[in-house]
Amino acid sequence: MDARHYMVTETLRNGLELCIRAARPDDVERVVEAFHALEKESVYLRFFGPKKELSEADLQRFRETDFSNRVTLLGTIVRDGREIVIASATYVRVGDDEAEVAFVVEEDYHRLGIAGLMLRHLGLIAQAAGIRNFVAEVLPQNKAMLGVFGRCGWPLQSHVEDGTVHLSMALAGG
Repeated sequence: MDARHYMVTETLRNGLELCIRAARPDDVERVVEAFHALEKESVYLRFFGPKKELSEADLQRFRETDFSNRVTLLGTIVRDGREIVIASATYVRVGDDEAEVAFVVEEDYHRLGIAGLMLRHLGLIAQAAGIRNFVAEVLPQNKAMLGVFGRCGWPLQSHVEDGTVHLSMALAGG
């Protein structure tokens, strides 16, 4: 599987077409625009603190997505003839067969199954790359993301440490 060119279209619960595709270096402007569209609470839940801007280091990591150790998928829709980023999902390899995952979905598109779809597609790419486990850290008040992981269908273990829920998922077939 060539993760660099990954692209699928999914139909959401509300009938909207969502393109889930590999991020490209030319997406930086779209990603910054998507970040600015997020509410403060979503930013806090994703980054574990307030953040007004994506740092140059954040943008550099995005530009350097190598699709081996770091994979980023974007969820996009077309609005007024423009491609708009409404979600992102990333995994970063933290061991030979383990990767940490993180997601964000713009609030107007919550409860449509986007995070679950993004997780499933990220899992397919990860399994093809030899990753057997996903790990994640989630704030306890982020019930929506905890629910996504709880419904993923993969064997899940969790514990709370230092005010953070630590999750480990064994990827099916991994």
